[in-house]
Amino acid sequence: MARTVNCVYLNKEADGLDFQLYPGEIGKRIFDNISKEAWGLWQKKQTMLINEHKLNMMNADDRQLLEKKMVEFLFEGKDVKIEGYVPEDK
Repeated sequence: MARTVNCVYLNKEADGLDFQLYPGEIGKRIFDNISKEAWGLWQKKQTMLINEHKLNMMNADDRQLLEKKMVEFLFEGKDVKIEGYVPEDK
């Protein structure tokens, strides 16, 4: 049986992640409160952010920026703006 969580991003009960994908306290918060579906949405945004801003994941400042955007997206309801990107539903 799939593990379910009350996803704070989707505001509904949904399948939870199979294991903690991100380290530390933020990772635990994601594991406890974010669904697989919401995590997939974040991964798409994350990829676009990395490419658009030419982020280098070896650079601590770039990782910190990405983590800040992830928390804003998943927990604060802030959309991540990507220059030149038009959502599919528009």
